[in-house]
Amino acid sequence: MKIKDEEALRYHSMGKPGKIEIHPTKPYSTQKDLSLAYSPGVAVPCLKIQDNQEDVYKYTNKGNLVAVISNGTAVLGLGNIGAMSGKPVMEGKCLLFKIYAGVDAFDIEVNENDPDRFIEAVKAIAPTFGGINLEDIKAPECFEIERRLKEELDIPVMHDDQHGTAIISAAGLLNACEIAGKRLEDIHMVVSGAGAAAIACTRLYVSLGVRKENVLMIDRSGVITSDRENLTPQKLEFATGRKDVHTLEEAIRGADVFVGLSQAGVLTQDMVKSMADNPIIFALANPNPEISYEDATAARPDVIMSTGRSDYPNQINNVIGFPYIFRGALDTAATCINEEMKIAAVKAIAELAKAPVPDVVNRIYQVNQFTFGKDYFIPKPVDPRLITWVSIAVAKAAMRSGVARKKIDNWGEYRIRLRELMGQETKFTRSLYDAARRSPKKVVFAEGSHPKMIQAAVLAKEEGICTPILLGSKEFIAQRAKELNINISNISIVNLRDTALASKREEYATFLAKMRQREGITFDMANDMMYDRNYFGMMMVETGDADALITGQYSKNSDTIQAAKSIIGIREPFKHFGAMHIVNSKKGLFFIADTLINRQSSPEAIYDIARLTAQSVKFFNRKPVMALVSYSNFGSDKSGSPSMMHEIVERLQKEYPNMDVDGEMQVNFALNNELRDKKYPFTRLKGKKVNTLIFPNLSSANSCCQILQGMGEHVELIGPIQMGLNKPIHFTDAESTVHEIVDLTAVAVIDAIVQEKIHKH
Repeated sequence: MKIKDEEALRYHSMGKPGKIEIHPTKPYSTQKDLSLAYSPGVAVPCLKIQDNQEDVYKYTNKGNLVAVISNGTAVLGLGNIGAMSGKPVMEGKCLLFKIYAGVDAFDIEVNENDPDRFIEAVKAIAPTFGGINLEDIKAPECFEIERRLKEELDIPVMHDDQHGTAIISAAGLLNACEIAGKRLEDIHMVVSGAGAAAIACTRLYVSLGVRKENVLMIDRSGVITSDRENLTPQKLEFATGRKDVHTLEEAIRGADVFVGLSQAGVLTQDMVKSMADNPIIFALANPNPEISYEDATAARPDVIMSTGRSDYPNQINNVIGFPYIFRGALDTAATCINEEMKIAAVKAIAELAKAPVPDVVNRIYQVNQFTFGKDYFIPKPVDPRLITWVSIAVAKAAMRSGVARKKIDNWGEYRIRLRELMGQETKFTRSLYDAARRSPKKVVFAEGSHPKMIQAAVLAKEEGICTPILLGSKEFIAQRAKELNINISNISIVNLRDTALASKREEYATFLAKMRQREGITFDMANDMMYDRNYFGMMMVETGDADALITGQYSKNSDTIQAAKSIIGIREPFKHFGAMHIVNSKKGLFFIADTLINRQSSPEAIYDIARLTAQSVKFFNRKPVMALVSYSNFGSDKSGSPSMMHEIVERLQKEYPNMDVDGEMQVNFALNNELRDKKYPFTRLKGKKVNTLIFPNLSSANSCCQILQGMGEHVELIGPIQMGLNKPIHFTDAESTVHEIVDLTAVAVIDAIVQEKIHKH
């Protein structure tokens, strides 16, 4: 991706200059709020902290606050540009801390190059923070600065340029060696570069099992040998006693691994050709690697390669590590980030690369499926599971190694908290899963060969919310699962075309023909229908062979809607059924209908949808406060859809005097009760916050949901949730993610539980 200079400048200057700002976390709208926030209320926690210094983690933001500190002496690929010039980089690091791990971070640029004075400055401000991320400080000073601060402070300190690269590349090395069939203790490694990152990486590789005597490190003067004069202590640590190698060309012959942390173009194709079988090349110079991906793969098709670039496979990107390492350290109030915690992060990252990849990652990179191998042995930076895998591993290591001041007792709850922190899961969706888990039901995934359906079925099974049944060819589904690197050995698969199921198809056809014989369906017609997954799956639900059905990935909505009407039928006393979406936002839950079923809504259809939605909102333990929306307010337009909605409101209010419903009204009046009550004080909804919106047609309701979904990170959309059929038949759409299908599966199971209770009574 080519970034133009003017684009970068515009990005940093538009709106508020810079990339981060501060948001208050407590109420501040009243005089009492302000008195609690500052004087006199603030004195109380101050005195508590004076009595017990550890209470600072309880009453302030210290436990979630990291300082990103630099003197600007080694900024990215820019070199010694100074503290102030490096500020955009430090702001960017703070942004990454926040968006990837929910960690608050301040950037602090210290205009001081003397190591002793720099250390004193950092120590002086350390009480503010729960951790310190040192950044872009040149070698060899960075080694002494980190060592001293780790010794003299009781909070985690990490120089990410050293250890971030080391941790991610070490995880990649573990997996690359596994793919190549090599053992760490046997490999011969060449490290090009002897700066902060190169030293830290090599130290960590040795901790994991690489033999120091098998490492040749190279700086600008060539191979670092023990007879060279004026070596720094760090270089001397990896100096070789061999006298037969002096250049990279000599060192690389027969080597198993090349790790480049130096400069572009130092590794040639001829050098790559001289390496051992299945050579591993980590060319990490940025922005241009020691050898290009194209040149390396052309020289050796068997090469296993990684770079620091996002446009090639296996990017070594520090963001895979540092946010989550600090997250685990902060959550245990660790006194440091020690070797055990770093190795735990390495192993967690390496193992994550072997796990099935979420569809959200595949979609972002526009691939069918990442699977563990030469082209994918390091997780992608956008993988949402990093927060749980790495943070939990680091937190456990902190506790095991005795540096944690805070104990985590329930790892399941901690996992949920991490997911909620990043918006991957909310208390509402967790409550759905918990409710479904109490009485798991048999759920048919009609399009069982679709990759998303396979993944959703496996995840739903793992969550314990259902017993999934996939419809489709066992051989084809098995092949798909293999491609997805998913174990489906405990998942039921039903091939409705199997000759062994002939009697079951006949049984279903007989049942359907008898049920719909007055509607023109003969046995032969019904028998033909049983070769259709949706019809067969719905008959499983209708006859009790299953409890619920999920469909909609391949199928045309109009066809599945017709099948549902024909087989399952609409619940009395309604003449229509519909679908709603739940919008979970920072302002609460909102229920929107009809978002899927009724394309041309008549007054009777809207009347049914309003009543069905009210029932459904109660189903989710909420009291419906309903607005029928349109483009006008309370009869100001007496034609078209406003008139229709106005009449439906009058009917609902007359027939259901206790229902909180009013309209027609514009959406802004529906959602702003103060504005609504002031301008229309006669409304039945006076003083109440609307949580249910009924739209005059499918187009407007569906568009509203799409707009809200497009608003991004602070909105979760659940649905479409079917309302009004006799049994739990639920529809996804082609754009649904695996996570959204699993959410809908939980809803379907709860629906089945409620239906079961109704029939029992």
